[in-house]
Amino acid sequence: MGHLGTVLVVEDDRELAGLVASFLEKNGFTVGVEHDGARAIERIPEESPDVVVLDIMLPGADGLQVCRSVRAAYTGAILMLTARDDDLDEVIGLEVGADDYMAKPVRPRVLLARLTALLRRLGPRSTEITGSGQRIVVGPMVLNTGTREVTVHDEAIVLTTAEFELLHFLAERAGTVVDRDTLYRELRGIEWDGVDRSIDLRVSRVRRRMGDAGNLIKSVRGMGYQLAVP
Repeated sequence: MGHLGTVLVVEDDRELAGLVASFLEKNGFTVGVEHDGARAIERIPEESPDVVVLDIMLPGADGLQVCRSVRAAYTGAILMLTARDDDLDEVIGLEVGADDYMAKPVRPRVLLARLTALLRRLGPRSTEITGSGQRIVVGPMVLNTGTREVTVHDEAIVLTTAEFELLHFLAERAGTVVDRDTLYRELRGIEWDGVDRSIDLRVSRVRRRMGDAGNLIKSVRGMGYQLAVP
């Protein structure tokens, strides 16, 4: 089996962390394990794994603190583990920059599918990309698919992997309304249940990061979102 990518599992339950690491290694990942949140804050930017599997309840610093602390410097994906049916954990996790979430107890095959989907959407890491890539210009916003950089009014803005993928998806379809079913299927790899708000929260974060250009992203009642062409 080929090498699928690098994963750092941040989980204070040593038995669970070991089981998850062993399962992922058998399925082609290179895996590191960390049990302390404060040490994870140091390790994640230094090691720059492709994906971090991050539990919320940790000693030293909880998962939300870890996510908030590393997000500006770390360009990989973060999958947050939440308590079963804890909507508040999910909402806060997405607001501080998690790319996806998964409720405990961990189901190994589901975790593997989620990680594979995140890596597929992540594509080559920006530090490994050469060439200028495609430039998509919509009003004052310029999105470069090669460098995975976005500028607004010639000022660079920092986006998480999930935020970039959302903006890229809308930018490729600028002027067209994209329905929520499509957004959930393409960006999260799941069917929309009519209740989940993770895409709405992601849109809200992207708008906020874009400043006054955030109003380019229009909400179309009862349908979805559109990146408007000025």
